[in-house]
Amino acid sequence: MKRVKKKVYRMVSIVMLVVMLCGNAAFAEEEAAKNTAANATGITLASPSAILMEASTGTILFEKNPDEIRSPASITKIMTLLLTFEALEKGRIKLEDEVCTSAYAKSMGGSQVFLEEGEIQTVETLIKCITVASGNDASVAIAEYIAGSEEEFVNQMNQKAEQLGLKNTHFLDCCGLSSNKEHHTTARDVALMSRELITKYPQIYQYTKIWMEDIVHVTRQGSKNFTLSSTNKLLKQYQWTTGLKTGSTNAAKYCFSATATKDGIDLIAVIMGAPDFKIRFSEARSLLEYGFAMTRLYVDENLGDLGDIAVTGGKAEQVAVEPKGTFRYLDITGADFTQIEKNFKYQDVVLAPVEKGAEVGHISYSLGGREIGRIPIIASEEVEKAYFIDYLLKVLMKYLV
Repeated sequence: MKRVKKKVYRMVSIVMLVVMLCGNAAFAEEEAAKNTAANATGITLASPSAILMEASTGTILFEKNPDEIRSPASITKIMTLLLTFEALEKGRIKLEDEVCTSAYAKSMGGSQVFLEEGEIQTVETLIKCITVASGNDASVAIAEYIAGSEEEFVNQMNQKAEQLGLKNTHFLDCCGLSSNKEHHTTARDVALMSRELITKYPQIYQYTKIWMEDIVHVTRQGSKNFTLSSTNKLLKQYQWTTGLKTGSTNAAKYCFSATATKDGIDLIAVIMGAPDFKIRFSEARSLLEYGFAMTRLYVDENLGDLGDIAVTGGKAEQVAVEPKGTFRYLDITGADFTQIEKNFKYQDVVLAPVEKGAEVGHISYSLGGREIGRIPIIASEEVEKAYFIDYLLKVLMKYLV
């Protein structure tokens, strides 16, 4: 009986050893894959999560655990700023509007610009307080002004996140103070919301490039100057920096969504969970330098008239057409852009009525025999449908002429 037990014990030990070795092998294989990816780019990061994106095309140039759910701290304010500029665009608020600070907004802890209850500041000043000094009090003040309450503003933040397809993002406040795990996002989602902000509202750079600026607190105690000092130290460390937002809490550690522009290329480098504030800046800079070194951007503005194309059954026999927007192609291979070919393709038949902006064809771009993208060709005017009376008038006009 003892011999049987010993044999069983040996077998169990052997099985456990094999499992352990397999597990170690799997772990080693996983780590090797990570190291291979890092070596392929020459980039190694201490931060647990990061991503590098080219803004105009959305091309991902580097990623490390980009979908790992993490606490965002004050880079939450990227969404707050996005909704603020959206409200400005829609005319719901104006830069010169005066906002009264509530007791609740004044009570915000963390980074703040020390707004007093009842203090009046313009929307533009509050934007500066958010972008430059990361003021939590300013964030809540503008949220209340836009939506009536921070709670409703946060609802709108979450709705916007859903519209943008940010599947791993959920907000509980407008400034990032919350340490609740339900307030979370990912490096990829931060890059996407950053891209939305800087591409739709490039005027954000007017504020995110500010290094230092004074505002004036006017309260019952009188007037006094307060200096806003940028939390984005990369502005002084890297000449191509344009923004965007820093953040840090005990839960989030040190986060950063960095934007930079060079030679017509806009990059977004997101760092999440860096162990200290110096590392978040140095690693963001490393990503940006890598991105600028490896990329070139082909841009076809498509300026000029494409002429007219025939319309069937319309009051007019032709319609003017134009390309819809600018074509951009991001290259990381060193390709010869002079070899890019354009091919114009129109619909076989364009039937009236034709609405202005209706797609009537496309321009395709190819390089080395491979299509690299396309943009629509659209009608630049409206053509109404012709009826019997219109045809009759055409015949009469020809006869009279």
